Amino acid sequence: MANILLVANLNCDRVMQLPATLQTGGRFYYSEKGRRLGGGGANTGIGLVWAEHNVQLVSQVSVDSSGDWLLQKAMSYGINCQLVARREALSCEMMLMMTPDGERTILRPVRPPLCLPNMPCWESIDVLYVNSSADGLDNWTAAAMMDCLVVTQLAKDNRKRDAHILLTSESDLKGRCHGSPWQFALDIAGHKLRYFIVTNGHLGATLFTANGMIRLDAKEANVLDTTGAGDAYAAGLIHGFLGGHGIERAMEEAAIWSAFSVGSNTSIPSVELKEYLQAK
Repeated sequence: MANILLVANLNCDRVMQLPATLQTGGRFYYSEKGRRLGGGGANTGIGLVWAEHNVQLVSQVSVDSSGDWLLQKAMSYGINCQLVARREALSCEMMLMMTPDGERTILRPVRPPLCLPNMPCWESIDVLYVNSSADGLDNWTAAAMMDCLVVTQLAKDNRKRDAHILLTSESDLKGRCHGSPWQFALDIAGHKLRYFIVTNGHLGATLFTANGMIRLDAKEANVLDTTGAGDAYAAGLIHGFLGGHGIERAMEEAAIWSAFSVGSNTSIPSVELKEYLQAK
């Protein structure tokens, strides 16, 4: 069991099921599928709780009924939300437009940036996972590097952020890396970077290190909803790494977690993941 600190969002996902793939100028009827818990804080944190880790979340939600609902749902899954701040702005839902192949287009509102609390004592934390654009996170990751494993998602604006493991997807990386992927990652995450992992859906993932690159296959899955697959991958990778496995074995575990995610009509991890972990 490890102490894991997540810096990530809690979202209220509003799901609209479309009958076909989106096209420019198209007109679609949609089926309203209601709201559900989402965001990297939940999508990553719940699986890690099921794997019997202590998970604390740094995030923020609004002071309204939707904010209350988000907190209650996250805490009901065992996530420690003591460091989740409340903001005065009204909650805004994430609009997820789902197509029959399980892919989704996300419309997200502009919202106030996350204000970080006082920096924690890193000696009491085993893993810091960052999936946020909060100002000041570069100070957190730099300070945490000496005492715990630091895993970060590549920010949307290429901001520098120290990490031992840097994660991104092929779609998020597209058009941003024009040379060596490893050198690109080093420029972002610093000289202590050990691994740069680029996921690519059903095509698997590529591991870049100072010694070269390795491609690993995805696990077979019946794709129903790709929402949260990258978050589940990050959680599985962290769990595998904490289990003392090498990076390739940790990536295999991550692929299993991701396969469970896309095979479920949810944003958060599927119950099948919980059953898989209990069986292990």
